[in-house]
Amino acid sequence: MPEPSPDSPVASLSTEAPTTGVPAGAVELQIAAAEVDADRPARRKLGGLGIGAWLCIAWLTLITVGALLAPILPLDDPNDTLGGIIANRGFGAGGHLLGGDSSGRDLLSRTIFGARNSLTVGFGAIIIGTVVGGLLGLIAGYYRGRIDTFIVGLLDVLLSFPALVLALALVAVLQNRVSALLTLVLALGVISIPVLARITRANALVWSQREFVMAARAQGARDWRIMIREVLPNVLPSAFSIALLGVAVVIVAEAGLALVGVGLSTQSPTWGNIITDGQADLTSGTTPHIVFVGAAMVFLTVLALNYLGDVVRARFDVREAAI
Repeated sequence: MPEPSPDSPVASLSTEAPTTGVPAGAVELQIAAAEVDADRPARRKLGGLGIGAWLCIAWLTLITVGALLAPILPLDDPNDTLGGIIANRGFGAGGHLLGGDSSGRDLLSRTIFGARNSLTVGFGAIIIGTVVGGLLGLIAGYYRGRIDTFIVGLLDVLLSFPALVLALALVAVLQNRVSALLTLVLALGVISIPVLARITRANALVWSQREFVMAARAQGARDWRIMIREVLPNVLPSAFSIALLGVAVVIVAEAGLALVGVGLSTQSPTWGNIITDGQADLTSGTTPHIVFVGAAMVFLTVLALNYLGDVVRARFDVREAAI
């Protein structure tokens, strides 16, 4: 261990500690505790999160605020061709920061308006998956027995379908019955249900056998009260971590569906539509930046969500270890 500076709390402990009658291990523990206390203000400044987590939060905040304020921002209409003056032009063409696509539409405007639809699909689908899947997983993990067997069997049936095939089937069934945006949200939400339900069930199986749950049962508490007040709060951190990862997966899935021609029309811009629109330009080598802009938005957002999901999971694991 390096020698502490004379002014540090560790030095004062080492000099003030009695030399007789105190085990050496106790002094080492006091020194370690003093080091932790001395280092605590520096960690508190970042709220216990690293720089990477704050960068991810800043990026997600930026695109969310941009998506919400898109209608009042000084942007061109995302479907306005602008007379073709910036068609297939690169960055800065005609005074437009990101240039234009093959139809002469402002790429910056389509990117920001596309964030509205992509984030709506991502978060909307995961909200459905978390509510429905979380409820099923909580019930299965708490009650076990036949109820658990039935719910797990239902989830296995859903998981047996390839995700892309199931999404295409659901879109085909829901098409022309509800709006295209709601169709995507429902289809991708159904796909996310079994994964989120299995994660919630696994955690509910563990927490429903803890001492405080058994104590609540012994006191005569109802099952629904135990699930909501005792089990659910302990299951939520891991569910939230997986939900963040799920939003990232759904955003990628939306882009994938756009590539196969299933998704929102080009009149409703999404990041997936931007990538699809730029395919021809990428292969021809004229303006490959169109694909790169859409892919960069998907990449950075998915990276931020995945990183934050890992941060939440790490903090949850620490909490578990401390119990």
